[in-house]
Amino acid sequence: MRVLHTSDWHLGRSFHRESLLAAQEAFVDHLVETVRAEKVDVVAVAGDVYDRALPPVDAVALCNDALRRLVSAGARVVLISGNHDSARRLGFGADLIEAGGVHLRTDPAAVARPVLVAGVAFYGIPYLEPELVRGPWELAERSHSAAIGHAMSLIRADVAWRGGAAVVLAHAFVTGGEASDSERDISVGGVAHVPVTAFEGVGYVALGHLHGRQRMSDTVRYSGSPLAYSFSEADHLKGSWLVDLSPDRPEGPLGAEFVPAPVPRPLARLRGPIDELLTSPRFDSRTDHWLRVTLTDPVRPKGAMERLRARFPHTLSLAFDPEGGHDRAVSRPRLAGRPEIDVALDFVREVRGEAADDEERRLLGQAIEACRVKESMA
Repeated sequence: MRVLHTSDWHLGRSFHRESLLAAQEAFVDHLVETVRAEKVDVVAVAGDVYDRALPPVDAVALCNDALRRLVSAGARVVLISGNHDSARRLGFGADLIEAGGVHLRTDPAAVARPVLVAGVAFYGIPYLEPELVRGPWELAERSHSAAIGHAMSLIRADVAWRGGAAVVLAHAFVTGGEASDSERDISVGGVAHVPVTAFEGVGYVALGHLHGRQRMSDTVRYSGSPLAYSFSEADHLKGSWLVDLSPDRPEGPLGAEFVPAPVPRPLARLRGPIDELLTSPRFDSRTDHWLRVTLTDPVRPKGAMERLRARFPHTLSLAFDPEGGHDRAVSRPRLAGRPEIDVALDFVREVRGEAADDEERRLLGQAIEACRVKESMA
């Protein structure tokens, strides 16, 4: 049996206000082609299908299209909800949809009810909010470790009764995993980390939540997100795990290889003085990248973003970190009784390192006067 392990699609997400819908559509095309070419039996989606609980309509349409095409390509789909998903909304109509080959596991009460495919049992552990399952499961503590531990005890009991190979899908932060900047914190409501030993007793664990591919043990892996969702992921190789299993080998997979996903546009981080970034030929290879630029000029350059985009049209993020110890402590000037224009000009001088010019003074004055007029008419 061949399983394609993927997770963290985050359909509907943008990247620094750039739409990723076309890139996510290309990933779906890649996923469907992989299912066909590699004769995949099951696609395991380990949570965070959407980027938020109320996804935009085009994201819902893409998800519908993805599931329909994956089933048409010959695969069954087992899918769990993640911390970004609304479990109730994602799980709507699960019993009816199951007849079509898509198996939604969004209810904690169903963790020990497997999807049986060719002698292999697939168990889905959706994202478990400790506070919500502590009462029904009578947990001794409010933590992700306790919640996952109880879910796995139910699954191990069912595996022992059934026998054969088992796969678990889970959405959690396993201790030792490397996080990136784009995952939403799940520590609210309990301790976040779960030990990898919690997942002992099954042949393969398909994890979601962390956005970088990671091998936590011989049988426990993160696929990571299919696209980079933060500049901290600039060096990630994105894709899915292609896992070979046998119903007669419950101790683990026969093998696993990583299938790279298409890259819509590479990411890079540049740092230096603006004149060097704009003129040095060593940055020629970055003109088609999505960029995070950190300027190190001692004085904040004027019109920096516009100047950078003349050479690097896909600059998305701009930061200022002056070198040479020019890190000014933020002062706390007296505000009461001072003219608004003086306060505004002090702010410009503080954040930029030089005074506003005559044109900027004029614009600030107009803005302040417009605010006064609006306030007087309220």
